[in-house]
Amino acid sequence: MLQDGGAAVAADGLIKDTTTQGFVADVIEESRRQPVLVDFWAPWCQPCKQLTPILEKVVKAARGRVKLVKMNIDEHGAIPRQMGIQSIPAVIAFVDGRPADGFMGALPESQVVAFLDRLTRGRAAPEGDPVAEALEAADAALVDGDAASAAQIYAEVLQHDPENLHAMAGLVRCYVETGALDQARQTLAMVPEGKRAQAPVAAAAAALEVAEQAAALGPLVELEKKVAADPLDHQARYDLALALNAKGRKGETVDHLLEIVRRDRKWNDDGARKQLVQLFEAWGPTDEATVSGRRRLSSILFA
Repeated sequence: MLQDGGAAVAADGLIKDTTTQGFVADVIEESRRQPVLVDFWAPWCQPCKQLTPILEKVVKAARGRVKLVKMNIDEHGAIPRQMGIQSIPAVIAFVDGRPADGFMGALPESQVVAFLDRLTRGRAAPEGDPVAEALEAADAALVDGDAASAAQIYAEVLQHDPENLHAMAGLVRCYVETGALDQARQTLAMVPEGKRAQAPVAAAAAALEVAEQAAALGPLVELEKKVAADPLDHQARYDLALALNAKGRKGETVDHLLEIVRRDRKWNDDGARKQLVQLFEAWGPTDEATVSGRRRLSSILFA
């Protein structure tokens, strides 16, 4: 990872390191002028050493459309904890003073470029790679609620590339969406142990865990009655949030978990915030509920 000497501040000030004290000026205020990518990293993180040079190259090539700020979480852990960063590398894009998008894991350069284009110009991912295009189509189908079509495409990708983690993770998500949790577990078990921490797999595993939690809950109506009878019953509100998520009602899920954070941040060892972070991972960094939820959570934590 390029951290020494002149690498700390790149040409034209596009790339720099920050601290807890400098975060507001370097990220929050600066993002009101142009998007700022925050690279959360640590010296011991091998994937970070792969990702950071790619981020630096892409940001330099963007010629001022975006800036890169790097934060060593070992030396400056307060901000990452407040934002719910639980694994690295993690990249969060700030726009107009708020988190707007992000991703986890060491993405290849082409995906980082696509991420930057969506962030700054709203362009789609570059064309030309049949597998990438197929995965993009499957992802879009899954987002649109067509899990069957998405599963078919993921399966076709796996026929050509049996070790494609994106396709494996996508297939897990399809099974979760259709309630086939046993098949989701079996598919997840096919992923090599050493690769389960990679971003798409970790997100699929989080989605499966959330679904399993929801399956153990009582009827939605009963949970709603409990919360209505006692708004301070945080456990009932927490359970209701998970049940709502199982019904695809993400906005209400976020509302209830944020309500717990507002009322009692320390409840259940910061359980509501931790559950939100897991949901954001399960939904994916570009999901509207994730983007909005992170923004609202940050507003509470930084208030």
